[in-house]
Amino acid sequence: MNTVAPERIGKYEIRRLLGEGATSAVYLAWDPFNQREVALKQLYPEILRDRDHGRLYRHLLLNEAALAGKMSHPHIVQIFDAVIGDDEGYVVMEYVPGGTLDALTRPETRPGFDRLIEIIFKCTRALDYAFHRGITHRDIKPANILLVAPDGQDIRISDFGAALRTATDTTQISGIGSPAYMSPQQVREMPLDHRTDIYSLGVVMYQLLTSRLPFESDNNYSLLYRIANETPPPPSELRPDVPEALDSIVRRAMEKDLDRRYSSWAEFSHDLALAFRNRSVATAHNVVPDTEKFQTLRAMPFFREFADAELWEVISLSLWSHAQPGTVVMKEGETGDHFCFLAQGEARVRKRGRLLNLLTPGDCFGEVALFSAGGGVRSASVEATTEVAIITVHSRALKRASDTCRMHFYKSFLEVLATRLSLASARIANL
Repeated sequence: MNTVAPERIGKYEIRRLLGEGATSAVYLAWDPFNQREVALKQLYPEILRDRDHGRLYRHLLLNEAALAGKMSHPHIVQIFDAVIGDDEGYVVMEYVPGGTLDALTRPETRPGFDRLIEIIFKCTRALDYAFHRGITHRDIKPANILLVAPDGQDIRISDFGAALRTATDTTQISGIGSPAYMSPQQVREMPLDHRTDIYSLGVVMYQLLTSRLPFESDNNYSLLYRIANETPPPPSELRPDVPEALDSIVRRAMEKDLDRRYSSWAEFSHDLALAFRNRSVATAHNVVPDTEKFQTLRAMPFFREFADAELWEVISLSLWSHAQPGTVVMKEGETGDHFCFLAQGEARVRKRGRLLNLLTPGDCFGEVALFSAGGGVRSASVEATTEVAIITVHSRALKRASDTCRMHFYKSFLEVLATRLSLASARIANL
């Protein structure tokens, strides 16, 4: 369908057509009230007037609009506004300029293994967030996973119109989804939960690895039969350089038997994170993938009360680096506007040459200078005793963080301070 872009839809100024499908068109639009670019998805008028399908697609648009404000996650597209009536229906959402994962499914544009794992990992975390709010997407496919930048790995999951809200079970509509990405349970129209999305994301991963779908057919009937009854070849059979770890992840995500499939998004995420540590997935030593950063922060007691969204925020505002043994990471008497965490290795803290403490992974240091009246002067030196990985957060970056994220930082700092005072008191008592 060759859609002619209108000049305006509601209060939104239409700039250009971004894409069109069988039921709707998506435009780049300008929101004059909030002074920002947005994506506006509009149902075709003839779809709304269709006696057989109008009600269904109006319902799907309502379903998507109903999630506005209910999900706030850095890897889920934000819904800003919606208008749905008898003659007009559109949803206004965050504009994500990098295109969709469809662009990465061709052999010549296939992502490297490290980038692929980062993309899928972020999908698992976003869908786990949705799952804990009682939402199953039901239409996971490359076209519904948007890239923030064409050559990047940040993503946004979109199009929750077909979502099943398991808490109320009011939106279970049969036949919804894209056939090639449907789970066997979806094909058989069985009751669904988050494991149908796990299967579908496994299919997306399979396609990104091989540039082929696991099941292909000339007609939907044959395709659905194959999904329900056949086992696809492992990705490495189609592409020999695929690491065994990724073969295994795809196979488990796409298990037909629910008891053998990943039972949770956490399990799926965990195996993806482990794949980074497998030597068959080559990652430059001085580059820390976001997947590994997330897992590192999640394992630290300091960040135990941080939600997933806040951990992604910490990743975006922090710097990650390595240092060799003997490196003085902080020097007594110097000024500094940042604090650090030890992610790997060991370091020692000295004051006037006297050993004060040994730092191990998870410990923070340098934060006292940020809150002292001394203008950020370091009260001790920190020296690496082994090769170390260091996470650095500058005070100006922390000021840009959300109120909730900053609150969790300050609360954790208080717990660290209380623990140190308690240990110091115990040492003094034993003198």
